[in-house]
Amino acid sequence: MIVTRVYSIINCMDDEKRACGVENTINAGNVRTGGVFERFAGGEEAVAKQRLLLHSCCGPCSTAVVERLAQGRRIAVFFYNPNITDKEEYERRKGAQLDFIEQYNRFKSAEDTLDFIEGAYEPLLFEEAVRGFEDAPEGGPRCLVCFRLRLEKAAETAAIGSFDSFATTLTVSPHKDCEAITRIGMRLGMRYHVAYHAEDFKKKNGYRRSVELSKKYGLYRQNSCGCCFAGKKSAFDDEIR
Repeated sequence: MIVTRVYSIINCMDDEKRACGVENTINAGNVRTGGVFERFAGGEEAVAKQRLLLHSCCGPCSTAVVERLAQGRRIAVFFYNPNITDKEEYERRKGAQLDFIEQYNRFKSAEDTLDFIEGAYEPLLFEEAVRGFEDAPEGGPRCLVCFRLRLEKAAETAAIGSFDSFATTLTVSPHKDCEAITRIGMRLGMRYHVAYHAEDFKKKNGYRRSVELSKKYGLYRQNSCGCCFAGKKSAFDDEIR
């Protein structure tokens, strides 16, 4: 049985405290993702795993992180990346994310499949957020603003969806400051009352593993974060290819 759930999250007022979206479930029986139990086709009930919302910057980075976090958790991949300037590039990266999820789910039981949540595509929000930091160096204040923008939406979505915790694939990159990302994630977790799973996913050869899995799944791999201010290519990425 293959279960695919696709949510489309739009901007919600804070006081609404509800998810705004549409769920598409294929061959899943009565599936209730927000409760303690899930009932699958055939009528049996199973105790739900810990529910984790994984903010994903792209399909390739999510491969190794999902592999590491899947044991004992039910994961929803949250694709929210307003930093990707070009809409065509955004759609290409989203397609790679969905491609990975569909391939991954194909060989999993219903309770082990990945869910997918797409955040709103808001490049103008990103541009406004980083205004004044256009010429900042990579890894500087512009990147910190970007991390916070994406992680805050993840924390908000996790709180609205009653997830047990949230995490991000950003730390799998050798170019991202894990300590800074962790500080941001922990503060937002406290603000939204949802636990932040802090882990440096690049450790234990996490980045290298993401490259291996991307090749296995035949995923498109980009050379930059996607914003119009970023460098276009990574020497480390060339080395590991």
